[in-house]
Amino acid sequence: MTRHPAPSRRTVAKGALLTAAATLFAAAPARAAAGPAALRLPAPTGPHPVGVRTFALTDTSRDDPWEPGAGVREVMISVLYPARTVRGRSRAPQLTAAEAKEFAGLAPMVRPGLPAAGVDWGAVLTHGHVDAPPLPGRRPVLLYSPGGGDCRTLGSTLAEDLASHGRVVVLVDHPGDASQVELPSGMRWTVLRGEPDPQTFRTMIDTRVADLRFVLDRLGGLPLAPVMDPGRIGVYGHSAGGTAAVHALASDGRIAAGVNLEGHLDLDPALVAGLDRPLLMFRTDGFEGAARLERSWAGLPARRVLLPDSAHWVLSDYAFLVPQLQAAGLVTAGTRAALVGAGDPYAATAVVRRGVGAFFARRLPVAAPPARWCGASQ
Repeated sequence: MTRHPAPSRRTVAKGALLTAAATLFAAAPARAAAGPAALRLPAPTGPHPVGVRTFALTDTSRDDPWEPGAGVREVMISVLYPARTVRGRSRAPQLTAAEAKEFAGLAPMVRPGLPAAGVDWGAVLTHGHVDAPPLPGRRPVLLYSPGGGDCRTLGSTLAEDLASHGRVVVLVDHPGDASQVELPSGMRWTVLRGEPDPQTFRTMIDTRVADLRFVLDRLGGLPLAPVMDPGRIGVYGHSAGGTAAVHALASDGRIAAGVNLEGHLDLDPALVAGLDRPLLMFRTDGFEGAARLERSWAGLPARRVLLPDSAHWVLSDYAFLVPQLQAAGLVTAGTRAALVGAGDPYAATAVVRRGVGAFFARRLPVAAPPARWCGASQ
């Protein structure tokens, strides 16, 4: 939606991204077979089917730093939760039709090496069932902040697994640095072009922390509030989202525990050094920023887990999407190795699922479900 006659920053940013992406199209590998690639995400491992609802929230107390003309900050969230039943409920697509159309053009720029054609991104289904009735009971709440340039639903696989084991998981989009977000006011595109400079990264993290705190403020007013326990709050995030998660953990007393999936922690060393709440951190052995990461993590009283034969984006849904794209002849082995590593992404993801689930189970325990809900219809 255009808010003023002159081209907005979002329009200029989108044009620059698409222009840059066009230069990569010729290098994309040829499609091995006719028709778009069919991509699938793995099912969650817990005993509960998963429901999902999406909400648009508006923070009238602050301006959007990426779109000053907007006047207010808009945030989209997806809330995943254990469902009582999913009978008659459709599975949610990973991207809306409008978002999928935009991502198809942005993908090669957001993640170099991804194909410019040959993928029906709108056909990728999550395992969250739209508006399924929630399983009764008050449950721990986990907030998720995605990697820089990613939209919230590229963290669906881990979130669904956590929800299937009895938690409420809130995926938070950060319009302006996410690749694309469909808001009630219109589509927003990323302002990022390559690695952010220090000032842009500062704005990203400050904005993400403010978004997370704002979402926490609003949880009590959501229709799903009766199944959320405000006394058991956790946070986790990937890359820039991991940085934001640790900053939120250190600065907001409502958050009891956090997980950092390969995010740098050198933006506010004093804040991080004062962290006195439980923290778990994962990193891959193929992350090109490993030296900086290790320096920024030094001295923190947190458990660390190393994922061998893996690269940075294995900590998101790209762990499953990229190998399928390679099998379809749409990305090269080099692209796969650069994005998710040459190892088995299912093995790496299993370690992350077990580790994150066990960590939050200790810090924010889930009550055993009533016997009558066992074997709910899926």
